[in-house]
Amino acid sequence: MKNKNIEIVEILKKTYPDAKCSLDFSSPFELVIAVMLSAQCTDERVNKTTPFIFRKYNKPEDFASIDVSELENLIHPCGFYKSKAKNIIACSKKIIKDFGGNVPQNMKDLISLPGVGRKSANVVMLEAFGKPCGIAVDTHAKRISNRIGLSNESEPEKIEQDLLRIFPNKYLKDINHLFIWHGRNCCTARNPKCDNCPIINFCSWNEK
Repeated sequence: MKNKNIEIVEILKKTYPDAKCSLDFSSPFELVIAVMLSAQCTDERVNKTTPFIFRKYNKPEDFASIDVSELENLIHPCGFYKSKAKNIIACSKKIIKDFGGNVPQNMKDLISLPGVGRKSANVVMLEAFGKPCGIAVDTHAKRISNRIGLSNESEPEKIEQDLLRIFPNKYLKDINHLFIWHGRNCCTARNPKCDNCPIINFCSWNEK
């Protein structure tokens, strides 16, 4: 008998065959910036904002020397622009100072960058370097993990640890993408489309 958790992933893979990272980027550093901007902001808004930024600023050296007020103005549409601008500049300076201008390719060093937490580091490791080390737990992954009974935790890092105990390494590259797409298209925070859910039979939340 197939493990039900693996079956959930395989059903979602068939339902969303095109599930992938929604952020646009052309280098690991651009992805770091895009992920930082995506905090409490939609990927769609980030993708509308970054093209204008990356035409002129796309390397750590560019952001390390930018005037903070100019950067705040550029990223204003993404919200929380003051703290994000501060972190972007500090992050760029640290990449230059400690990593020779290159985005580090391991979780420990990525998490040491200002404005980059574990979730962001997971995204960079997978999307920029093809080295999934964990599972990025965003609001969608948290909601779905709780609803279908994969984790009862509320903190993203604890949810991630529960998921890592459940799923073999070969599935790490898929979980976040699939949960995001399912969360956006079906298992929404409000008024989820339970009647059309392909994994409704596995959902403990629907039984309440």
